[in-house]
Amino acid sequence: MPLLDAATTAQLKAYLANLRWPIDLVASLGDDAKSAETRALVAEIAAQSDKISTRFDGTDSRRPSFAIGVPGEAPRVVFAGLPLGHEFTSLILALLHVGGHPPKESADLLDAARALDAPLQFETFFSLSCQNCPDVVQALNILAALNPQISHVAIDGALFQPEVEAREIMAVPTVFLNGQPFGQGRMDLAQIIAKLDTGAAARAADAIAAKAPFDVLVVGGGPAGAAAAIYAARKGIRTGVVAERFGGQVLDTMGIENFISVAHTEGPKLVAQLEQHVRDYEVDVINLQQAVALKPANGDGLATIDLASGASLRAKTVIISTGARWRQMNVPGEEQYRNKGVAYCPHCDGPLYKGKRVAVIGGGNSGVEAAIDLAGIVAHVTLIEFDNQLRADAVLQTKLRSLPNVTIIVSALSTGVLGDGSKVTGLTYRDRISGADQTILLDGIFVQIGLVPNSEWLHGTLGLSNRGEIEIDARGETSLPGVFAAGDVTTVPYKQIVIAMGEGSKAALSAFDYLIRH
Repeated sequence: MPLLDAATTAQLKAYLANLRWPIDLVASLGDDAKSAETRALVAEIAAQSDKISTRFDGTDSRRPSFAIGVPGEAPRVVFAGLPLGHEFTSLILALLHVGGHPPKESADLLDAARALDAPLQFETFFSLSCQNCPDVVQALNILAALNPQISHVAIDGALFQPEVEAREIMAVPTVFLNGQPFGQGRMDLAQIIAKLDTGAAARAADAIAAKAPFDVLVVGGGPAGAAAAIYAARKGIRTGVVAERFGGQVLDTMGIENFISVAHTEGPKLVAQLEQHVRDYEVDVINLQQAVALKPANGDGLATIDLASGASLRAKTVIISTGARWRQMNVPGEEQYRNKGVAYCPHCDGPLYKGKRVAVIGGGNSGVEAAIDLAGIVAHVTLIEFDNQLRADAVLQTKLRSLPNVTIIVSALSTGVLGDGSKVTGLTYRDRISGADQTILLDGIFVQIGLVPNSEWLHGTLGLSNRGEIEIDARGETSLPGVFAAGDVTTVPYKQIVIAMGEGSKAALSAFDYLIRH
């Protein structure tokens, strides 16, 4: 039975028409079911283009795996496992890029990739349910396709569990460079090159410092920031966006089913559409830059945003939309074992805990949804809630209580993360009714206890609530003239994508109104 349906096969055939030169697929297979599926997938791909040849005599020790290369050259792109799910797009792009089709990245970035002058052997451990992994896999595949000194192996951690345990990998994506840890979490091509090219940051700071002042400068690239930039640019005024990572927290969101008029989408897909929409206008997008200070306008009427790189940007008006991040438990051991058993993304890291015991901290919708998802993968889930009852929607609670491998503990204060020096071994909590201290033996802890606004850099500069949210009025104005704010970083209730977009649009209209009146 074919692995790919007729529609996917037709799409694949259309994509592969863009191959500029022949490529080889060399598979290393065993006798297991996944190897049989890999053989079938490789054969189905090759059948869609006369530029693709196949061999099934590979000698890679990881089985199943297959390499993508150019005839006569040692292949530099390898998939260990079956790249379906989120990684099927990574596979298609790898085929195209190895086959000469140019990546959709800026010319400067591609030149920087080709210019890297050192032997670099990358390995990325991913899971098929991880929405952040494809960005990393695709970026490293581009490097390997463009630069003959670079190779990349993308490894499905769920299929190579002994290697995952031996290398103490407890979060994905995890990247190794020449056998040593290189990075964890989402990274795009620009971030990876900046990490490899030590002079890139200084050059970027010099370029930023030379920029002329903006009419509107948006700080933050999530839904609120993207909407603000689009609405400002449509007014024909000079608009810039500076962001630590375009897309913000939405990049870490799995399924989105409440975005009006779109029945279902996923975070990374929505972010790609947002960024493309922003770039359809004359917006100066400045990525990979963290704001560290806001200086109010002085005599020249220009506010200043200082960046961690040492550069500064100036603008007549500023819209702050820096969003929020996952709240931490702030207990002993949490930071020490972050990504070593303490995790914040059950969709990404859940497959690494197959057959193990985990805890979920938090009884709201996100915590209960995480527990339900994990219960289908792991041996046992313990959900721990501080309150005396769960706060999730009733339908979610009903589903959770129907699962046989879930324990629910309420009125519990998490007090510490236990570990053996390299990974999590348990969790301690205090029973808030009896006062007794308890210990649970665990392999992983998933923290789902809400959000913290990204506003620390603004303390003492403008008005913040006691929760650290930027105080705004109905027009998105802050306590500083000419400075507006929008989205999850503000006091606006209900932290939702669609609400953030509306707030960003409103802030941009308010900034434009401010400009024409001053």
